[in-house]
Amino acid sequence: MSSTRTRARSRRTRPVVLTLLVVALVAVAAWFLDALGDRPWADGEVSDDVTVFDDEFPAVANLDPDLLAALREAATDAADDGITFSVTSGWRSPEYQDRLLSDAVSEYGSAAEAARWVATAETSPHVQGDALDVGPWDAMDWLSTSGARYGLCQVYANEPWHYELRPDAAHVGCPPMYDDPTQDPRMQQ
Repeated sequence: MSSTRTRARSRRTRPVVLTLLVVALVAVAAWFLDALGDRPWADGEVSDDVTVFDDEFPAVANLDPDLLAALREAATDAADDGITFSVTSGWRSPEYQDRLLSDAVSEYGSAAEAARWVATAETSPHVQGDALDVGPWDAMDWLSTSGARYGLCQVYANEPWHYELRPDAAHVGCPPMYDDPTQDPRMQQ
């Protein structure tokens, strides 16, 4: 008689255990998806180990396709020299760009001085997906000497990490750099 009760009790508890397990899995999945929604990199922020091949980061995935293709070709060739390109900044949301500008004004003490380093959301090529900041120093050095072959040019003399696509550079070289973004006509709005 007791084995019959045990089997009956076991049959009744299985659905309860399965239901609890499903509820727990749904709760964990919901938490995980919510955490992904709050990723700091959703606005274009990146961690230290992001490369030009990491499409799961909007800072990379939202770059102009031609810029990204040139960067990936250059990064592949640089890897043959033992150089790894890290993305220190790529595409940025307008909100993230505004935060960077606000932080720069606080750091440098004025909007005029901050403009030497950070553009507005309306003028930043990062917001358009047309610029990439690269690191570390050996990658910057490699791009400064080899980037033109891929149409990748340093745009600002004060920002050795900032590169944009200039397709003609592969044939005629990179155009002269601006001293800083305040000299760039695109930043005047």
